[in-house]
Amino acid sequence: MSIRNILIHPDPRLKKVTAPVASIDDDLRRLADDMLETMYDAPGIGLAAPQVGVMRRVIVMDCEKDAEATAQPMVLINPEVIWTSEETSVYEEGCLSIPEQYAEVQRPAGVEVSWTDLSGKLQRERFDGLWATCVQHEIDHLDGKLFIDYLGPLKRQMITRKMQKLKREMARG
Repeated sequence: MSIRNILIHPDPRLKKVTAPVASIDDDLRRLADDMLETMYDAPGIGLAAPQVGVMRRVIVMDCEKDAEATAQPMVLINPEVIWTSEETSVYEEGCLSIPEQYAEVQRPAGVEVSWTDLSGKLQRERFDGLWATCVQHEIDHLDGKLFIDYLGPLKRQMITRKMQKLKREMARG
């Protein structure tokens, strides 16, 4: 397992729609392990493959924030939202590809998602609360959408300019 570099917005790869995973192999399992390690190291609660430069439909997440509780890492391959609640909720979202920037985003409060797990079995689960927000946020990444795309143009431009400045500072090292 190794920690991968997380792409910082604006990066054209973060705006691309990813390709479905055709087969589950050792490379995919290694990617999932690396993504979980990268997410925990960041630290974050979710990470999508395009954020580490891999244009495939894979996300990882673990919204268990209680340090005393057992970690609940999840790997979702080809995830798809198949139901959304009419009720919505607003969470202050952040993103590992948009560090130190947060904004309130309104999304369905509950979702049902289908996906394939690492053993190749089809799974379905309903998520609510932070888990629902996280899974929707990560699936958006697979479709080339960032949480700032839900914001007004001024706020989105302000955050993008901050990220461009951050990337310039990082490049200077």
